[in-house]
Amino acid sequence: MARAATTTDAFNAVAEPRRRQILDLLAGGERSVSELVELLGIAQPLVSKHLRVLREVGLVTVREAGRQRLYRLHGLPLREIHDWVRGYAHLWEERFTRLDTVLAELVAEESDPEEKDP
Repeated sequence: MARAATTTDAFNAVAEPRRRQILDLLAGGERSVSELVELLGIAQPLVSKHLRVLREVGLVTVREAGRQRLYRLHGLPLREIHDWVRGYAHLWEERFTRLDTVLAELVAEESDPEEKDP
């Protein structure tokens, strides 16, 4: 089965690490393409390509300011991802609780002088 195009939805768009980096940068506020190029250290055409994908799925908005294009994060499409991931939170919490128990037992064994060989 063919993989869905990255412009289909937010899930596919954020699967690419560079696009997640761009979203992280835009979470701090509006930025121009040139700022993103400088911060990411990649070529302008590549940044523009990623911004186009993010714009097509609604994760970023753009506005013209003179000769600049300023991009801003639009987080609403991330809600679907958040809601999906939240469904797995109980699994992580359960595993972390078990790990905490094991670690506490190990610490108790190390600090119990009766358990140590003379």
